[in-house]
Amino acid sequence: MSYTVEDLVDLFDLEPVERNIYRGENRDIGSGRIFGGQVLAQSLVAARRTVDAEDRSAHSLHGYFILAGDLEIPVVYFVDRLRDGRSFTTRRVTAIQHGRAIFNMSASFHKTEDGIEHQDEMPDVLPPEALESEIDIIRRNAERVPEPLRSLLTQDRPLDRRPVAPLDPFKPKPDRPVRRAWIRTVGELGDDPLDHQAVLAYASDYGLLRAALVPHGRTFFDRDLMGASLDHAIWFHRPFRVDDWLLYVTESTVASGARAFTRGSFFTREGALVASVAQEGVIRTGGRPTPADGPATDEGDDK
Repeated sequence: MSYTVEDLVDLFDLEPVERNIYRGENRDIGSGRIFGGQVLAQSLVAARRTVDAEDRSAHSLHGYFILAGDLEIPVVYFVDRLRDGRSFTTRRVTAIQHGRAIFNMSASFHKTEDGIEHQDEMPDVLPPEALESEIDIIRRNAERVPEPLRSLLTQDRPLDRRPVAPLDPFKPKPDRPVRRAWIRTVGELGDDPLDHQAVLAYASDYGLLRAALVPHGRTFFDRDLMGASLDHAIWFHRPFRVDDWLLYVTESTVASGARAFTRGSFFTREGALVASVAQEGVIRTGGRPTPADGPATDEGDDK
């Protein structure tokens, strides 16, 4: 079984149903429910499809995960055209399944303008060529993956992710709540900026909440642990390509009251900060066992 970058781009090629209404298919990545990054990316694509001005691209999006997504049926996206201004365009997207909202998002698009510039510096880390791919690490440990999930979690992937300091995915040692990994697509994308933004949005939700587990030596494979994304925000700062290496730096600054806050930054190899991410999620321990044959998930639970 394989999951290619072409499959990923096809996943974001939404079917127009009616004016401002689109339908998207799903892809199971092993969580047993729709991956939050998929709904995030599809919502972004749906919103951009309603923006007529060609000189505008997304600069920010803010979404809330409301209900777990059902993998068995498509997601329908309703777009509200809130405002078309001289410099900014605002859209609201509601993702629907079974007649109920599972996700909603506000997105803002901005025409290209010049202005002042500054940014944080990129951390000094090993280059991706010196690091092992995450999929190779998982395949070396395939016998430790629950058998029903083994084929999904060891299949080819559209994204090559290379952790800077790999953790044991089953028994990690406690460490600082910071994770760093290089990411790029396996294969080239075209030149449509929307494809690159959608793929980054998809990738931004992968493993973000896990940074909060690192200081506790916990993993979503722990049967007594449940995690779910609550909200997710992205700010796009500069043009970029996700078929070139991007360093994704994630950290959790606080966990309290069964919720954890995480944030992330995407840097190019040259050190340009191209996108920032923030997310809060719920993490519960001891009170809700996971399904018998799989890990807990940090995406799309019913909370």
